[in-house]
Amino acid sequence: MTKNPYVRVVTVLLLLEAVAFYAFASRQETTPPVQPLVLFPSVIGDWLIYRDFPLDQEVLDVLKADDTLNRFYVDQTTRELAGLYIAYFKTQRYGQAPHSPKNCLPGSGWEPVKADFLSVRVPGWDAPIKVNRYVVERGDEKSVTLYWYQSHNRVIATEYAAKFWAVADSIRYRRSDTALVRIMVPVGPAGVERAEQTAVSFTQAVFPALLRQLPL
Repeated sequence: MTKNPYVRVVTVLLLLEAVAFYAFASRQETTPPVQPLVLFPSVIGDWLIYRDFPLDQEVLDVLKADDTLNRFYVDQTTRELAGLYIAYFKTQRYGQAPHSPKNCLPGSGWEPVKADFLSVRVPGWDAPIKVNRYVVERGDEKSVTLYWYQSHNRVIATEYAAKFWAVADSIRYRRSDTALVRIMVPVGPAGVERAEQTAVSFTQAVFPALLRQLPL
């Protein structure tokens, strides 16, 4: 088992997390101020809020996030929909951490069709951000999902890298705050490619608002 690269990586991450916890458990963690997600803009460029979908208390109890947003926007020109989900965590010191959509979506009945990465050029960022591209289906429904972890002036695609930086920031800055950002676009008659274009367009529109909302 120890020859398995996956096992070795997980073992190292768990050891780092344990070291960080015991080394800094007695130190007060720095928690940056952040506005409630309910105040997130309802108008973003051509996108207008369509409907909020508050999460059930049972789901919130499992997530253990300090704040969440689950909302759909509609493009006022094309009438296309895009879902925006944000789960914000002030700290990961006591076991709170984002739940990967690769685990949550199958648990909700969505089956993966495609999983890889996508580079997206966004306003306010020097280089293209790398995000997860996840195509899922449930019965006759299909959706394109883009998601990433955003914290401390970083955009992180992989769960392992997110865990590494959480430990590193706990050590260096006494911070472990983070957010999971997920964008989900239903696939319509125009197909997966069009839905992906819509997801990218919405990502580019919403990213400046995320930079203002989430602490750097």
